[in-house]
Amino acid sequence: MGSIGTGELILVLVILLVLFGGAKLPSLARSIGKAQKEFKEGQREELESSEDESEAK
Repeated sequence: MGSIGTGELILVLVILLVLFGGAKLPSLARSIGKAQKEFKEGQREELESSEDESEAK
């Protein structure tokens, strides 16, 4: 499978604009960004804790 091209990205953005409207898109993007940040922090913490456990053994 390939990556998302420019045409597909524009189509997704237009669909989001139609579904959520222009006023809600910034808050939606902000929420997605926060969720992504929390997910990455959780992954990092899990990796660090598994490394600590493996060093203790």
